[in-house]
Amino acid sequence: MGKSSSLILAAGVVVGLTIFGSLLGRSLVDFKAWDRVVTVKGLSEREYMADQVIWPVQFTAADNDLSGLYKTLALQSEQIEQFLTQQGLNADEITVGKPDITDKLANQYGGNNDVTFRYSAVQTITVYSSRVDKVRSLMSKISQLLQNGIVLSTQNYNAQTEYVFTRLNDVKPAMVEEATKNARAVADKFAKDSDSTLGKIKQANQGQFSIYSRDQQHPHIKKVRVVSTIQYTLVD
Repeated sequence: MGKSSSLILAAGVVVGLTIFGSLLGRSLVDFKAWDRVVTVKGLSEREYMADQVIWPVQFTAADNDLSGLYKTLALQSEQIEQFLTQQGLNADEITVGKPDITDKLANQYGGNNDVTFRYSAVQTITVYSSRVDKVRSLMSKISQLLQNGIVLSTQNYNAQTEYVFTRLNDVKPAMVEEATKNARAVADKFAKDSDSTLGKIKQANQGQFSIYSRDQQHPHIKKVRVVSTIQYTLVD
């Protein structure tokens, strides 16, 4: 009985080791297959119209009397507001900011004793609207205010028009899908060229969305871009 039991036990150990070795070998093969990957990038780039516009209407005025300067600013601000509302803008789309006033005689560097006007001011009236096309059409008409003696300022950095695209969350799903499809097409081509089969996604990175103007002449047209990085397994 002792000898028979030993033989049975030995046989069991051999069979167990054989099965264990087979499973271990398969695991190593599977691990190796999972380790064979290809990393590709997929691009999605589309153009959209900006859906908001911020238009600073800026003008300057000067006077030797401070109270007279404030009166001029108030009068010309009212004229600009009337012009904008007469052209179809709503009052809640127009904001009048505080004037930026400079006293040239109070300049710490001096040398301004012969100035024509002691006080100068820059006043900004800002249009904030979702009616981009409407506001753009008014920009070409704003020069009519020159007839009222209003000195418009368009060269200052603070007077530059800004166009904003706020619907990124609406377009994200479709663009991510497109980027993923483009990435898979590249991975499929790589797998085919290497006599392999494309497996599952091992790792994926959606990538950052970027929004910028198409060019300087068309700042109201925005380019939205995303590059997704995806890693696929390769199977023989």
